[in-house]
Amino acid sequence: MYLVAGTEPLLIIEACDQIRARARATGFEDREVHFVERGFDWDTLTAGAANLSLFAVRRIIELRLRSAPDAAAARALTSLATTPPEDTLLLISGEMERKSLTTAWANTFDKHGVIVAAEPVSRGQLPEWVVGRLRSHGVTLTDDALQLLVDRVEGNLLAAQQEIERIGLLSPATRLDASAVAELVADNARYDTYELADAACTGNASRALRILSGLRGEGIEPPQVLWALANDLRFIARTLQAHAARRSLDDALQSAGVWYSRRLPVRAAAQRMTPPQVDGLLMAAARADRMAKGSLRGDAWVELERLVARMAGVPLAA
Repeated sequence: MYLVAGTEPLLIIEACDQIRARARATGFEDREVHFVERGFDWDTLTAGAANLSLFAVRRIIELRLRSAPDAAAARALTSLATTPPEDTLLLISGEMERKSLTTAWANTFDKHGVIVAAEPVSRGQLPEWVVGRLRSHGVTLTDDALQLLVDRVEGNLLAAQQEIERIGLLSPATRLDASAVAELVADNARYDTYELADAACTGNASRALRILSGLRGEGIEPPQVLWALANDLRFIARTLQAHAARRSLDDALQSAGVWYSRRLPVRAAAQRMTPPQVDGLLMAAARADRMAKGSLRGDAWVELERLVARMAGVPLAA
């Protein structure tokens, strides 16, 4: 039994492909695929899974989840995990958040089978990931070419793999510079608002502004961007307040209620910002919010660019 789940579609697909290939090599000849949606008939599935004909062969039953299981699905999956059908490889896959893998049904599955978590490849991990996959095509990149490729595919592993395959097909066993990569690779980068906040908090202005432009191009609305930025600014303000009361920075982060996933960028910002600076940034965020909602004249995206640049340490007028 295998549960392949996470938030990275490419890695889910590749893991399932490897599991199926191994299963076929060890005699699992038949394959059933079920798409689990609202109203799915779990009773029929479990009854069918339990019944084998006289001449039955080893089989693969795949369940592809459209979302995290509801209560009925969780009960059925728990039942399948505790009493697995004979001569059957059960492969469940789907996109879901990590917290879904800590539920009771997933814990039961982990006890009786294998869980493969398809986690996103972070910006810091992406260069090594790209280099490793290009190596299989005999392709190497100069440092600036690697940087360009990573910039163009960040946040979109499916596009990254497609570009790697294109490079391997068109320029196998070669060393490419940035100009060659620019000709071969389209700009497929996708970002999220937390990556924007990370770049702004850690003082990477060029990356932060590039992400902001990408978010605008993807149709993300200004209030969604503002929420992530303002949330971190409030974390920074509370952290600085606690730190001023002679708490260590680690204690201040905890006292301020900073989420664990936001502590590194908030720490970086708190080490270079002052309370008056943060207050000014919060006022700028509120002004951009009013522009986005039409209660103040102005371009919300221009105001957001100014806010992001100031958060990243670019000295602009308040």
